[in-house]
Amino acid sequence: MGPFLSQKIPMPSPSVHPRDPLHGVTLESILEQLITRFGWSEMANRIPIRCFQFNPSLKSSLTFLRKTPWARQRVEDWFTYEQWNKSTASLVDSLSPPVASSPKE
Repeated sequence: MGPFLSQKIPMPSPSVHPRDPLHGVTLESILEQLITRFGWSEMANRIPIRCFQFNPSLKSSLTFLRKTPWARQRVEDWFTYEQWNKSTASLVDSLSPPVASSPKE
């Protein structure tokens, strides 16, 4: 055995995925957050699929999205975009200096 084989190198933790914003987030959770924030009507406007437009329900949407990769991708992309916007907005707010109010006369 060579010197390199006898050394044990620790593996990185599998729970850390800095480049995958959807790691650990279920499709059900994504839908629940989008429904809460935007509602079915806005979801149907942005992604015009029948399960969002006619008698929408979480169950029917999950069934359709799990069987339809292109629709699931659009929902996940929208969710990722919204999460990125929310995080950058809070970052900008935290970096911005406080606005001083003008004295009242």
